[in-house]
Amino acid sequence: MADHINISKANGTWVVRAGGAVLAESNDALELIEGDGAPVIYFPREDIAMAFLDTTEKTTHCPYKGDARYFSIVTKSTTIQNAAWSYETPKEGVAEIAGHLAFYVGDQVTVEQV
Repeated sequence: MADHINISKANGTWVVRAGGAVLAESNDALELIEGDGAPVIYFPREDIAMAFLDTTEKTTHCPYKGDARYFSIVTKSTTIQNAAWSYETPKEGVAEIAGHLAFYVGDQVTVEQV
């Protein structure tokens, strides 16, 4: 693992909400802290209502984690573009985030411990 990345089990139950609905709820989420950045919660794919997510064309590359692909959240009233991302085949040092998605938090998406 890159020296400046720490991954641990996120304590408790975590949820993602968007468009008035709960999109994910997990007791098995991971917390990733990179450097002195804010913690990012990664949800196991099996704990996410994937029917509300559409894969987009966007990709990015992180020299420490690898290539990320993005997902938009589709709700009854709107589509929140590129609101989540996943490292499908992360680099060896962060392999535990494979099969997990993280979400951008903002006005339309919340990630919180309940």
